[in-house]
Amino acid sequence: MADDQTPSDRIEALEMRLTYQDETIDTLNQTVTAQWKQIDALTRQIAALSERLAQAETSVAAPANERPPHY
Repeated sequence: MADDQTPSDRIEALEMRLTYQDETIDTLNQTVTAQWKQIDALTRQIAALSERLAQAETSVAAPANERPPHY
């Protein structure tokens, strides 16, 4: 800020900066909230897939390292 500005000009400039910062913080908060929702959804999907994989592994008849019958 220049020294020749009036106090009301300085106050107006500071208010504009505060408004910009508030808007930026709101935008960042929205972004972080959306990302956490995505992370939560993906974490739930991974847990469900891990459970399905564990169930599939227990229902397999033969061990995984057994050779196929044509050998």
